[in-house]
Amino acid sequence: MTSTGRRGRPGAGRTLSEDEILDATLSLLDEGGVTAASVRGIAGRVGVAPNAVYTYFPDKTAVLSALVERLLGEVDQEALADRSTPWRERVEFVALELRSRLMAHPGAVTLMIGGPMEGPNALGIGERLLELLADAGLDPTAAARASYLLITYVFGSLALEVAELAEPGPPPPEPERVAARLIGYSAVPAEAFPRTAAAADTLARYISTEQYLWGLRRVLDGIDRAAAPVSR
Repeated sequence: MTSTGRRGRPGAGRTLSEDEILDATLSLLDEGGVTAASVRGIAGRVGVAPNAVYTYFPDKTAVLSALVERLLGEVDQEALADRSTPWRERVEFVALELRSRLMAHPGAVTLMIGGPMEGPNALGIGERLLELLADAGLDPTAAARASYLLITYVFGSLALEVAELAEPGPPPPEPERVAARLIGYSAVPAEAFPRTAAAADTLARYISTEQYLWGLRRVLDGIDRAAAPVSR
């Protein structure tokens, strides 16, 4: 993760903070996506000239990187590290928390998969995930591979879910989105695509929490089978 680029305070006439800049960035991201979250747009949202934003961040990339790091900092890392809880339950808890937080800000999902996550919060999650997988019985190489698999599943699932949203901002409630998908699948001609038509109800639920957990648990099943036989 790139540095937040702190370079001092803004000039007289306006008190500003990094948190204000990141709050404005997230608001713009929710309203119009990454394009809307320009330095000029951020400055306008907080009521300063663009050069005041540059006092804290060297460029837009640094602002977005700092926002990713802040969002990851809101994840309960201690849940991953809690060895009193079975490792699979820890993974599920954090995976659900990530989904809940990021689906509230779909534009942030694009940021998460748009570049390396190398800040302290991102590295902290990765470190705890590796420790958790060691608890599951994986050797260091297998743990690293399994960690990447889990990250790919979580963010890949969210990216596909976000891609279906028609507008920026928080999505409609899950039941509404599933119902809209079901209408679309119900229109598939059964004579041409019989299996698709027969599976319409299940296909419509691809974006559901139920499907997200189903897939995650299959991934965890595979990791479990690859683990050494240790007491868990």
